[in-house]
Order: sequence, then structure tokens, then C-alpha cells
Amino acid sequence: MEKINVAVNGYGVIGKRVAEAVTLQEDMELVGIGDIVADWRIKSAAAKGYAVFANTEEGRKAMNKEGIPVAGDLDDLLDLADLVVDCAPKKFGAQNAERYKLAGVKYIVQGGEKHQTTGHSFGAENNYATALGRDATRVVSCNTTSIVRTLSALKRAGLLNKARGTLLRRATDPWESHKNGIMNTLVPEPEIPSHQGPDAQSVDPELDVVTAAVKVPQTLSHLHYWTVQLTREASKEDVLEALGTSSRIAFIRMDNELSANNAVKELMLDIGRPHGDMYEVAIWEDMLKVEGDELYYAYLVDNQAIVIPETIDAIRALTGIEPDPNKSIEKTNRSLGITQRFF
Repeated sequence: MEKINVAVNGYGVIGKRVAEAVTLQEDMELVGIGDIVADWRIKSAAAKGYAVFANTEEGRKAMNKEGIPVAGDLDDLLDLADLVVDCAPKKFGAQNAERYKLAGVKYIVQGGEKHQTTGHSFGAENNYATALGRDATRVVSCNTTSIVRTLSALKRAGLLNKARGTLLRRATDPWESHKNGIMNTLVPEPEIPSHQGPDAQSVDPELDVVTAAVKVPQTLSHLHYWTVQLTREASKEDVLEALGTSSRIAFIRMDNELSANNAVKELMLDIGRPHGDMYEVAIWEDMLKVEGDELYYAYLVDNQAIVIPETIDAIRALTGIEPDPNKSIEKTNRSLGITQRFF
């Protein structure tokens, strides 16, 4: 079987998950990871047998000092790759893009970069076909991915008129909450709409969506509340059927004691998900309510995991190894255990 040689540049929260997901794909080969540090994260990558490349001379010296085998520099890594997934911190992806272009390597950046970095923003269930054969794309952020996933399901069913959402955003990633967390406060984004609504429109310009967002003092996940005006009066069953057309929306229930994000996180750990990751958007089925042509619902977003399946599909789209979006989505879902029902 033909395999895509994939490099991951930046081995942080997203990078390590992308690397792990790539190793689970029958049509992909992880050729190595690049970084500039030599801390426990890079040591864990080396312990897994990943080839480690130092992006800077300082990074190489630090890795050598820590006993981490160094396979080469970033140029060496790019020489091995058909495609590189950039998982560097925000804004570095745009800088690195110039390096990838010079190397003639296809690349994917994350949602922290601007749409203009690649000129294309990716959602597997939305615009896979438009990414086929491109040199680059941007996998949109965790929140934007959830917005596009859920609203597009309603749109496909002819139910979506306009949507207004309030996002309760986790303050920072769990592993660094001792550095960047917030305590005893709520921090609203200074503008309405918050950036997630316009970002969703970078994937689908037809979406009539407005978002407002506030950071809250926890790190487990994001929580969204949505009010949607439907195109017609509908039943709850109509809406659930529409949402069910996305294989990456899962339904959970308050009456099953999954009434808070910590309980859902514990469930992911109990069912054996790596890192307790949830790749799906988890919608509370019993909370969802329809009154005439108005829909109200809420869901959870795992900020560390939801973009991983999208990234895997973006790799297939850019390289053209799988032209059919449904086949790529099915392969990715199967490899990661993605499901609409956890029970």
C-alpha cells in the first residue's frame, strides 16, 4: 500500500496527538517530529521510538545534553516528508510556512494561524473536495471545528437559517494551567462577534453565525450554548436526525449522570481513550429543545482532541491519496474509535 510520509513540527498538545494518530493510519508513515526544546515531552517522543529532529542549533545542544538522539535538523526532516503538519505555537506556523514552501513540501497549519496563511480553511465534512491536491490548508480551531460540524449538519438537512452561540472557553491547556490559568474571574472577549463566528465562515461563507465568548477558570473543555432559528417548524426528532448525519457528533445525556465536563472527561478515560481524548462534539440529547422554528442546545468540545481527525483527513486531501471524503472520514473514525454513542 502506498503510504504518505508525514512530519510533525512542534510536539506539544496538538503535535503529540497528531503524531500518535498518524501512526494508527494504514496509509501514513510518521517520519519524525521536530522541535526546539528538550524537556519531558521530547523525551517521551524519543521513548516511543519517534525520530527527533532539532529545529535550531540551541535545540540540538539541549537535546544532546539530555541524551535525546537527534536524527538531524528541520531541513533533514522536510527532506523525508511528503507533508508536514505544523503544530508550533500560534503565529510560528505562518513563519514556518515560508520554510515549507522553499522545501517544496505540502503543509497544514493549525487554527491559531490566520486564514490567509494558506488561503484555505478545512472541515472534513464540509470542503474536503476543495482541498484535494492543494499545497496547504489550515485546520480551524477546536471551537470553530465544533461550530462548523454542528451547524453544517443542520444546513445539510435544510433546517439552518441563522445561529447565535455563547462559548464558555477553557482558560488554557491543562498541562500548563500552572503557568497561564485564570482564577476567580471571567474574561470576556472584547468584541461581539468573537472570532469563532467569522472563522467558521472561512470554511462555509454561507453560515449566518454570530458568537460571543468568555474564558472561564477551568481547563477540561469548552462549553457552547446555541440558539438557532430554523427554516421551518420542526420536531426534536427532526433535529436529532439532522445532527446524526455527522459521524463526529456524539449524543450524551444529563439523566445518565453525564451532567458536567469533568464527568464526560472521566468517561473518556474509563473507555480507554488516549489521554482521555474526545474527538466528537458531545451534545446533550435530553437538554436539546425545539419550540416551533427555534432550536436550543448545548455541547462540549475537547480542546485538545477535536481537531485531530480533521488533521488526518486534511493529510489525505492535500496529498490526494484518498479523493473520497466519506472514505477518508470512515478510515479516520475507525482508527480513532470515533462513535456517535459511547454506550
